[in-house]
Amino acid sequence: MSLRPTVDFLLHDWLKVDTLQSRERFADHSRETFDAVLDTCERIAREKYAPFNRLVDTQEPHFDGEKVILPQATHDAYKAYAESGMLSAAQDYEFGGMQLPYTVEAAANAFFAMASVSIGSGMLTSGNANLLMVHGTDLQKQVFAANEFNGRFSGTMCLSEPQAGSSLSDVTTRATPDGEGFDADALGPRYRLKGNKMWISSGEHELSENIIHLVLAKIPDASGQLVPGVKGISLFIVPKKMVGSDGQLTGERNDVALAGLNHKCGWRGTTNTLLNFGEGKYPVRGDSGALGYLVGKPGEGLRCMFHMMNEARIGVGMAATMLGMAGYYASLDYAKNRPQGRPTGAGGKDASRPQVRIIEHADIKRMLLAQKAYSEGALALALYSARLVDEQHTGTPEDADVARLLLEVLTPIVKSFPSEWCLEANSLAIQIHGGYGYTRDFPVEQYWRDNRLNMIHEGTHGIQAMDLLGRKVLMENGRGLQLLAERMLATASNAEGSWGTESAALRDALKQVGQTTQQAWDGAQPAQALANAVPYLQAFGHTVIAWIWLDVATQLEGNNTPAAQGRRAACRYFFRYEVPKIGAWLSVVASRDSTCADLPEEAF
Repeated sequence: MSLRPTVDFLLHDWLKVDTLQSRERFADHSRETFDAVLDTCERIAREKYAPFNRLVDTQEPHFDGEKVILPQATHDAYKAYAESGMLSAAQDYEFGGMQLPYTVEAAANAFFAMASVSIGSGMLTSGNANLLMVHGTDLQKQVFAANEFNGRFSGTMCLSEPQAGSSLSDVTTRATPDGEGFDADALGPRYRLKGNKMWISSGEHELSENIIHLVLAKIPDASGQLVPGVKGISLFIVPKKMVGSDGQLTGERNDVALAGLNHKCGWRGTTNTLLNFGEGKYPVRGDSGALGYLVGKPGEGLRCMFHMMNEARIGVGMAATMLGMAGYYASLDYAKNRPQGRPTGAGGKDASRPQVRIIEHADIKRMLLAQKAYSEGALALALYSARLVDEQHTGTPEDADVARLLLEVLTPIVKSFPSEWCLEANSLAIQIHGGYGYTRDFPVEQYWRDNRLNMIHEGTHGIQAMDLLGRKVLMENGRGLQLLAERMLATASNAEGSWGTESAALRDALKQVGQTTQQAWDGAQPAQALANAVPYLQAFGHTVIAWIWLDVATQLEGNNTPAAQGRRAACRYFFRYEVPKIGAWLSVVASRDSTCADLPEEAF
């Protein structure tokens, strides 16, 4: 099956992305230019990514003592992706960009994620450069961001440390001013960094001329002590190889050393590294300590980094979604071709009758429909969120502010729902394949392994849940949640005619979410309110996807094509099989159930 018809439907029939052409930034575009971008990305994904998905899984990156070795297929894919212009697709023309709507960029990148998420594309590089475009100096943009957009340089984000994990307030990498603190080439206040970073995706490779690390570190105070908490964190550009103000490599290696490669369950085609900064392996300019340039102001590093982290969270959600879609397509193809068993009912046990294909069994249809509901619903949500990004950047001031708040509330869902439920879709894909699904003869086991990472990186499930219940639904007196509720209620009203039962169910779920949000915090301490944040996240996510599916279904009036029938069935499935779970999740949140929180560790 092809992903393209689904993408076209969501972009044009549902999101009406063509209407963006009326805005000045996108005036040069048309349906034809959007289609040309999608055609190009679909072709590159088909030719350079999909055929090598298994190869990069089995031929893992390895270090030969000098450099990290990756298969030639990965080099070819990176080159093709960079040459496609997708690294700078949404950037200004002056920076070599296409000024594409982010909605179209996100849809185009979906083809690569489905073809081989393990090879990777440009999520971190684009995110790194996009951060610098907002928080960097003009020269930092020209020297670092521009060369990331054109593919000469690639980028990373260096947050976690072995002893700190997700607790960024506990990072101990330190940055001390180098000399007077300012570099003669004006790339910014210059510091020497010393410390260790872990879980750095694409932290070492030979795919590009240089790797630009964005590193969180703390600047010691006057007494030489590190400031506790996140307020002491600053952000630094630390290139693998030193760069002059003209953007050319100086020939010097920076003091950034590979300490090891992590051997992963999935995403094996992408390097994941431990990096040592300033250990003295590569002394630069007469001293140890990795040279880095301050981004923004001291102490505001985490605020700057959230620009990249939020973008990465949407990217992770898209990756999880497309792995779910890949598994769905693979298991659908298998179910259509695998004969096994006979129909239930009269004559069903007559062995003389021919076997039927397993897609004719009701339980197989249930598992296929679940995968479709999870994955296509998640894709719709991801593209809806991308559309909000375009609104935030090019809408009226009032519409841009609404889009900002909606994105604040939806970002934890865009990341977490696909990470959990498209992983479940991959599990169902294995189940449909039976024993074959548990072997490497079929791709579905790799899809599951690749997808299992997505509940962890860029903020674990628990972190997303606490962010949602502890901050996002409360911020600005709950205005973001109110705006989202208004959109859900508008969809429910539009759907009352043909989808009366589902419309009522959405209203009820939304009412439960609102009441539970209040009950969770009513007179509670944060530890009490947040003890069951994950069930709240699950219930909230299911409510959002129910709304998305109902909104999609309202676009199908009078459309009786097989594709429309499938989408209506996915909507019904989600409301009848999934929405009833919402009440059970919210009950433990509303009651502030302490079963988990109060259990002493000895009882385990």
